[in-house]
Amino acid sequence: MSEIRILRDFYSYPEETTRTLRIYTPDAYQAHPDRRFPVLYMMDGQNVFNHPESALYHTWCANTTMDRLIFEGRLQPWIIVGIDHLPDRFAEYVPWPEPAIGADGRGRLFADFLVNHLKPFVDQTYRTLGTPQWTAVMGASLGGLMSLVLGKTHPDVFGRIGAVSPSVMWAGSEIFRLWDRPTGRWCKIYLDAGTLERYWYYDIYLDYVESVASFHRHLKDIGLGDHELRFVLAEGHFHNEEAWQARLPDILPWLLEAGSNLHFSHFS
Repeated sequence: MSEIRILRDFYSYPEETTRTLRIYTPDAYQAHPDRRFPVLYMMDGQNVFNHPESALYHTWCANTTMDRLIFEGRLQPWIIVGIDHLPDRFAEYVPWPEPAIGADGRGRLFADFLVNHLKPFVDQTYRTLGTPQWTAVMGASLGGLMSLVLGKTHPDVFGRIGAVSPSVMWAGSEIFRLWDRPTGRWCKIYLDAGTLERYWYYDIYLDYVESVASFHRHLKDIGLGDHELRFVLAEGHFHNEEAWQARLPDILPWLLEAGSNLHFSHFS
């Protein structure tokens, strides 16, 4: 059976605080001790898994979705590492300040933690495929924005980026300026938004439909190809975990598939 291990009080040296990690291993991890596995890192870890100790009733259900996709033969097994967010999520997942709500930007500290502390720990503790082609990062809202930041600033670490309902309008749309050219490395980038994701948050108008569509056009304009990008507009979806749970069974097979140049045999 697949398992979820919760690690509490995992220390983040860049942020000078402790974190909670939730690590899913698929059934194949226990069944095949000579096999190595790719890893998906997901933000807002307390909302990622269908588990009694998750924070919300409606979560992403990433564990049960992964189990089902593997059973149906639609996906090879991946390890999933859920990283709980800290109390000040607005600062944690953005490297730039947002004056409209008085949030500072400490996202680079989170990136330092993930790239230089957490990933080495996971690679040393678990049987992983540690190359960028087999390392993915995913989040929603500000977590989606941070996934795009990590994919651009650390393309030598993350080859697959899942930006679900990403807040690309945050901090004056700085993410457009960060993505000023392709990384020059192999990558896959998934983007989406729900058609009902349009509302005011304090003094910021959050129009995910137009903003994410615009960012998709921007990535194409700077040279990314259709084989690297996917943009989905989900009819009738709001900005919440229930919507992201509904989309996940279609996201994972595209984002995490082996692809024409990466064969399933690489997993063994």
